[in-house]
Amino acid sequence: MKAIRRFTVRTVLPDALEPLGRLAANLRWSWHRPTLRLFEELDPHLWQQSRQDPVSFLPMVSGERLQQLAEDPDVVAHVQRLGADLDTYLDEPAWYQSLGSNAPASIAYFSPEFGITAALPQYSGGLGILAGDHLKAASDLGVPLIGVGLLYQAGYFRQSLSRDAWQQETYPAIHRDEVPLTLLREADGTPAQVRLPLPDGRQLLARIWRADVGRVPLLLLDSNVPDNDEAARGVTDRLYGGGGEHRLQQELLLGMGGVKALRVFERLAGVPAPEVFHTNEGHAGFLGVERIRELMDSPVSLSWDEALAATRAGTVFTTHTPVPAGIDRFERDQIEHFFNAGLAPGVPVESVLALGQETYTDGDPAVFNMAVMGLRLAQRANGVAKLHGQVSRSMFAGLWPGFDQAEVPIGSITNGVHVPTWVDPEITQLAKEKFGAGSILDPEWFRAYDVDDAEVWQLRRNLRGKLIEDVRRRLRAAWKERGLSDAELSWTDSVLDPDVLTIGFARRVPTYKRLTLMLRDPERLKALLLHPTHPIQLVIAGKSHPADEQGKRMIQDLVRFTDDPEVRHRIVFLPNYDIAMARTLFPGCDVWLNNPLRPLEACGTSGMKAAINGGLNLSVLDGWWDEMYDGENGWAIPTADRNSAGTGQALTGPEAEHRDDIESAALYDLLENTVSPRFYGTASDPVPAEWVAMIKHTLAKLGPAVSAERMVQEYVQALYQPAWSAGRALQADGYAPAKELAYYADRVKTRWDSVLVEHVESPGINESPQVGDTLSIRAFVNLGGLSPDDVCVEAAHGRLSGSDELADATLERLTVSEDLGSGRYLYAGDAILGHPGAFGYTVRIFPMHESLASKAELGLVAEA
Repeated sequence: MKAIRRFTVRTVLPDALEPLGRLAANLRWSWHRPTLRLFEELDPHLWQQSRQDPVSFLPMVSGERLQQLAEDPDVVAHVQRLGADLDTYLDEPAWYQSLGSNAPASIAYFSPEFGITAALPQYSGGLGILAGDHLKAASDLGVPLIGVGLLYQAGYFRQSLSRDAWQQETYPAIHRDEVPLTLLREADGTPAQVRLPLPDGRQLLARIWRADVGRVPLLLLDSNVPDNDEAARGVTDRLYGGGGEHRLQQELLLGMGGVKALRVFERLAGVPAPEVFHTNEGHAGFLGVERIRELMDSPVSLSWDEALAATRAGTVFTTHTPVPAGIDRFERDQIEHFFNAGLAPGVPVESVLALGQETYTDGDPAVFNMAVMGLRLAQRANGVAKLHGQVSRSMFAGLWPGFDQAEVPIGSITNGVHVPTWVDPEITQLAKEKFGAGSILDPEWFRAYDVDDAEVWQLRRNLRGKLIEDVRRRLRAAWKERGLSDAELSWTDSVLDPDVLTIGFARRVPTYKRLTLMLRDPERLKALLLHPTHPIQLVIAGKSHPADEQGKRMIQDLVRFTDDPEVRHRIVFLPNYDIAMARTLFPGCDVWLNNPLRPLEACGTSGMKAAINGGLNLSVLDGWWDEMYDGENGWAIPTADRNSAGTGQALTGPEAEHRDDIESAALYDLLENTVSPRFYGTASDPVPAEWVAMIKHTLAKLGPAVSAERMVQEYVQALYQPAWSAGRALQADGYAPAKELAYYADRVKTRWDSVLVEHVESPGINESPQVGDTLSIRAFVNLGGLSPDDVCVEAAHGRLSGSDELADATLERLTVSEDLGSGRYLYAGDAILGHPGAFGYTVRIFPMHESLASKAELGLVAEA
């Protein structure tokens, strides 16, 4: 019989074990190994049944067993000790508190997905895992972050395979009272809600659920509430599901509803209002519109332009995609339809539409671009690796016409991974035993070079062995889902070998990540797998988007290869890649393979997770590997794409096929002639010294560099603090500076067409100048009614390329030498001829104001 109603009966804990409830409710357990060990020790069998989820585990423990535990003084002392440890962790000052009053009291972090633990499946891939790691590192550092996202009723899909190896998707419902969440309630006990008006007189209501990620509260909006109609209840049905209008409603709820949820949380929890808003990818961009509406509707009653200036100053936007196809774009008419329903009363709809308009060359005026809106609503923006910053500046250069690509105001902060989450306990234990270090972040890890080679080698074999046990279990379960019986699966008990070089490849499966590059020459791959003295083995996982037929075909091609009885003991595909699988996969692989189309990988943090466990990377020089590969921490796969230097474009057609042939051959060569021989060493030495040296180097040097703590500290110092300072400055005296900045920007834009460089001369220069000579530059400019205080006049000089483009230009600010009347001025300055060869210079004018974050911010420049 099927139940007509489902609810969860809460466990009543004995007083002596009361801290267990708090330990289970706070997601710090997802990275705090002592807490996880505590739950496991209470009942190892039930712990495995609960899939190592404390929230699921506690209700499974009988009242009788709990009473027995409460009468055991050792257990009670252990529980009390860890409860006190959690209290100390939540309250004690950390790195951020050392900044004192020179930092924001609260920061809002918006993301469409958060990957924190397998027990809360609200993520699809790298973006969500990165967001989860950002929250965890912020908690460890004491950064006063508040996360904001959506609570999906089914999360992302569960992946399985059919008998013929085709990806199948199911969407198991997430029962909100069985996951580590609490419902935000008003003082009278009723659920707190936010409301957005929809077209045709409909409404979208959402309740607010809270997860505690250490110190960081995470607010998740849920539209599956009784007072919504059926369509509105389904807005938060699943992550990245549905068509354009469904996605648009999700993003309106995330952005605008998210700000409303923050205001409710501030009121109920008594926490400070966020002073900085971080938009993690364009999905949450509408948060800026809601903040503008608040300011226009507040007692200060700002205009659109004034509120936009004030909002932008305190907003940070992070872009994660290096490909235009990865950006959400909606029909302009769709946006207009929803905002005409009263989403933002008093806000001019045309101004909202202008935020996402593709006004640049080759842009489509009929679409609304979420990344473009994100950039226009944020005064500070960044990519997620140095190379990705370069690609992003190229992609979005059209928003700042006239400026060199290097001047486009998009910087970069390279992603990191939360080390306590992803490092294996055996590695942490080794650090503690050898150095007293608590984690790989400890400076003592620089002494990894001092650990005995045999110990490191044995550690790596232990981790490989744990992975193989997990692979065999998962592979058997996957084959049973595909229809095989236990009697047909005895071979899975001997899949993989703990003494064979193990290579991992796991990620989402869009075509640019090239899951099947390794299959380019199947016979050569077979030879590598079955090599008599230097074999390799591969563990592969990944999901394709349900609508991506090409990605599914790639998975099918690969799985059919792995099904071959000749090689199936050496290569496996594991369905349903998630955090739980990753916990053994990253530590257990000796080499992490990554072969995307350069430069289409924004960062690619999976290789970082392998590195902190002593794994070596074998990767195309893309994403983070492009800047952190040093020749001793892994290998670089050569690329053959002539357009791979940061343009964001890749070859297509026959040229792409030829490129893949070349790069796959390079991969095979590296595996056969360099990687495998180094792993196996020589017959006379059971421990391969060169390989172990690379492991030690990776742990000591690369480990700290890829940590999320380093990443979050950079966000605080390079983006959050400047955004907080800029936002506060514009709020002074009833937003008087914001009003002045808006007036300045409007005045400059109105008059800019009249601003020009009329003439430039360099009097006194010799016909044959020499290195060290001084070049005097005089520029006659017309400021078109603007004053010299409104602009900067700048000379750029340096070497010339063959097309007379300035290369590595040096910039010199020119000063007013003479007021020529009628808005005309003579500017002058000097430049030193610093090197021989072709030399050139030019002069340009751009707006200058103390509240602008960059010279390109207004997108205005007048050149000679």
